Formats: sequence, structure tokens, C-alpha cells
Amino acid sequence: MAERMLKFTTVARRTPEKRAAEERNGDFHEIYADFIDAKANEQASRCSQCGVPYCQTHCPLHNNIPDWLRMTAEGRLEEAYALSQATNSMPEVCGRICPQDRLCEGNCVIEQSGHGTVTIGSVERYLTDKAWEMGWVKPLAAKADRGQSVGIVGAGPAGLAAAEKLREEGYAVTVYDRHDRAGGLLIYGIPGFKLEKDVVERRTKRLADGGVTFKLGFEVGKDASLEDLRAEHDAVLIAVGVYAARDLTVPGGGDKGVVPALDYLIASNKKTLGDEVPAYDSGELNADGKDVVVVGGGDTAMDCVRTAIRQGATSVTCLYRRDKANMPGSLREVANAEEEGVTFEWLAAPRALSGDAQAVTGVRAIRMRLGAPDASGRRSPEEIPGGDFDRPAQLVVKALGFEPENLPELWDAPDLKTTRWGTVKADVRHQMTNLDGVFAAGDIVRGASLVVWAIKDGRDAAAAMHRYLKAKAAATLIAAE
Repeated sequence: MAERMLKFTTVARRTPEKRAAEERNGDFHEIYADFIDAKANEQASRCSQCGVPYCQTHCPLHNNIPDWLRMTAEGRLEEAYALSQATNSMPEVCGRICPQDRLCEGNCVIEQSGHGTVTIGSVERYLTDKAWEMGWVKPLAAKADRGQSVGIVGAGPAGLAAAEKLREEGYAVTVYDRHDRAGGLLIYGIPGFKLEKDVVERRTKRLADGGVTFKLGFEVGKDASLEDLRAEHDAVLIAVGVYAARDLTVPGGGDKGVVPALDYLIASNKKTLGDEVPAYDSGELNADGKDVVVVGGGDTAMDCVRTAIRQGATSVTCLYRRDKANMPGSLREVANAEEEGVTFEWLAAPRALSGDAQAVTGVRAIRMRLGAPDASGRRSPEEIPGGDFDRPAQLVVKALGFEPENLPELWDAPDLKTTRWGTVKADVRHQMTNLDGVFAAGDIVRGASLVVWAIKDGRDAAAAMHRYLKAKAAATLIAAE
């Protein structure tokens, strides 16, 4: 093993080839090529096999990264894939969209020593894509039927991860989602240039082939109440994510031409999937020929600016009130956006929008500086007097983050307890809400977060539900004796 590893001193860090900006700007295909086998082996061999694997501890799923890197370097690819998927329900998804620069790769020991991090995400993607190609991804196999059923509300990463684990244990699993395709934001929120949709669809097909029932176009609160689902199933998991957009609270923020990021991204993704999207065709949710301003600095903002470029925007500007070093989004995505022609106005925030109720025409912004730290320890942005400037805009996208919808009201479930932020209250250890047999996982509990955290929460919720359902079955058996 030793001769195959520790190559970081002689082998430079290399990522998969990236298509040139002028080429990729014309489509929604993924921008990175696949690793060839030899390159994946070579890059995996750079792992230092350190005694304290910070890459693993900083991964929310605690993936056994050093061991599957070693196996990859040794050419033991099927074993490496098996170890990778043992802790992760969607390793090829995480390999594509996780912000590795803030998680595993950002905490790699050789990165800290100045040799450049191991390309963990690219190897992870390579392993699972190889597994699909070679037939190593096995059909979902369920244990003997337990005679109990589970309802999962939400077909996003948390719901899908939970569905997989619960079906494996022998439960009848039904997943409900209001969209017409399973996948949640993996399908509708994340553009194809980061995650092509067949990658998600093959995962949901595996679940359906393994006996998971999907009821799509099903909206809790309209098609059934939460109580109806509780009566139908032995346990229910709430995994709906957070979809409500934060408002742009400046004059003109409600005018036509000012749209929520998720509405904009869903329209674009539906169009690329071949759906009829009237709001896109009318130009309401289409950047073609327009000056576009996106307000926000997270990964969703990066998705919006890069989508606008591909739709043929005349110009695309991103306004963020802090500096580049303090933005919450991935710096890798910022670099990709800059290559593609996006202009970033750091330390800038909108003050007002010009135009009228029928059309926005521009953004009046103000230069900012970072002042004293706030309660969280981050330096608070403050306005610079006289720092006003204007940008033309016929489309303004507000990518300021997401908040939960009012589930107790929407679902006719007034007894369901929520926090002051609107997220569902769930026991930290057991992930059960205040309603017996009703669990919650993912963003609807922790607030808007990363896909990898949603997968972890879904797997943890499945384990908690399994314990609950086993105890419930045992109690029923005792009562019947």
C-alpha cells in the first residue's frame, strides 16, 4: 500500500478537465469531464493517509474517505465504491454538488501543508459513475415484509435517503411530493450544469424498482391532511425542505420583474426537461436579452447568475453585501461564474429598484464596508455615505435564502409545533415531533442547508423510525397475547 500512496510530494493536484466558458455557456450540460481510470488512481494516490483524517471528520456523513481513496489508488474500484456508498445514499450527487472546498477538501491535511488538497469530490463522483457503468450498483433489496407502512412527505434528498433505508428494513414506503417528478431541489432547484437530471432519475428509479411507491403531484393540505396520513401509515416523516423566499425589502421590491430565485430556477429546469413553462416563454422567468441583477451570495445566487448567462442575458451582475472572503457560497462556483462572464459587486447592497409596477428598469445600490462583529461573530456590513451607484436591470432575482412554509396552517395541523423561525420542532436524538409517530428531517428542521446534511438527516430519521416501529410492533404483539 505504501508505495501506491503518499504521492502528494511528486504528483500535482489535478481536477477533471473543465469545458471552456465560451463552449459551456451555450448549454446546461455539466461542465466537468469524467476522470479517466488512470487519472483517478493517480489523484487518489496523493492522499497522505494521515492518522487524524480531518476530511472524514468534516464530512457530515463521516464518509470513510482515506480508505476508499487508498482502494482507488490500488485499483480496487468495486471495493472502494462499496465503502463509499455504505455511508452515503447518493455519493455521485455529493461528488458533484457538495462544497468540498468548505468540507472535506478544505480540511485536507496536505492542503494545510501547501501541497494542494486531494480531489476527493471528483474521485467520489468517478467511483459511483463507474459503479453504475459496471453494474456494481445493486437493486434495492428489502428484508421480509414487516406489515407496517411509512409515509414520507417530500421526495428531496432527505426523504429519498430515508425511503431507501426504511424499504431495506422491510417497511412499505410511500413517498408523497407536490411536484411531478421525484428529487425535490435536486431536480428543480439545481441547474443541469452542476447536476444532470439523469443522475437523480436513476436513483429514484432504483427506489421505485425496489418497491418504494411514489405519489407525485400530491399536495398535503389539499389532497390529504397530516391526520389522514397518520391514519394511513404507522409512522410519517416530514421532509419537505424550505421553499418560501425571503423578500427584498426595498422600494420597488415587489414590482414586476423582481422574482424569487427558486421560481426562476424551477422554470429553467422544467424548460430543460422539456416541459411547457408559460412564464418562461412569456419572458417573465427568462433572462434572454435582459440585464440581470441577482441579489445574494450563496450557492443559489451562483446557480441563478450562471443560469442567466446560459439563457442569453445581455449582462449579469451579482450584488453581495459582504466581501468575497465572507460569502456563504462556494468559491469554486464563484470562479466558474467569473469565467462565464458574471460581474460581481462585492460589498454592495440594493437600496431601491427603479421602474414601476409593470416593469423594473434598474437597481440603485450602495457601497458597503464591514464594521464591528454582530452576535454571530461576523462583521456587520454598513453603508458608506455617498456610495450610491446604479445598474440597469430588466430582471432582478432575489436569492436571499429560504424560510419554511407555515405547515400547521397549510396542512390543517394546528397541533404540530414549530420554532420561532417556522421550522418543525423535532427531538434532537429521536427526530420525532411532538406528534406521536410523526418525524421530521432535513431543512424543515435545521433550516436551509446542504444536500449532504439532508442525506444525513434522512438516514438518521430512518434509523429512529425503525426503532420506533419495532417498539410499536412489539407493544402490539404483547397487547394481543
